[in-house]
Amino acid sequence: MEKGSVAEKFALLSEQWRPKVIAALNGQEVKVVKVQGTFPWHLHEDADEMFLVWRGRFRVEFRDRIVDMGPGDFLVVPRGAEHRTAAAEEAEILTFEPADTLNTGNVVDEIFTAPMGVTV
Repeated sequence: MEKGSVAEKFALLSEQWRPKVIAALNGQEVKVVKVQGTFPWHLHEDADEMFLVWRGRFRVEFRDRIVDMGPGDFLVVPRGAEHRTAAAEEAEILTFEPADTLNTGNVVDEIFTAPMGVTV
């Protein structure tokens, strides 16, 4: 039981779209990720996913609408909802999801699919 610093964890990241685990509890993981550009369309059939914006502007796009977010904003994407995420400039995001959730969901992408369970 040691405290952590979200800012310090983000400072350790050098890659974009490569989430890193900073905490695990009750089968869930809290991850930090830097993002810029547009992520592929995908869905998570068996898991809800929560995004919390730490720094920058971030959006979650659905086929019928776009949710724009800034620091302190969060959104839960329900399981089965097709979506993609994007940021015009680099943003820092926390995600909350079950530990066995692949970041690209039902899609395997050579560039965007990240290894699971990597900590920082």
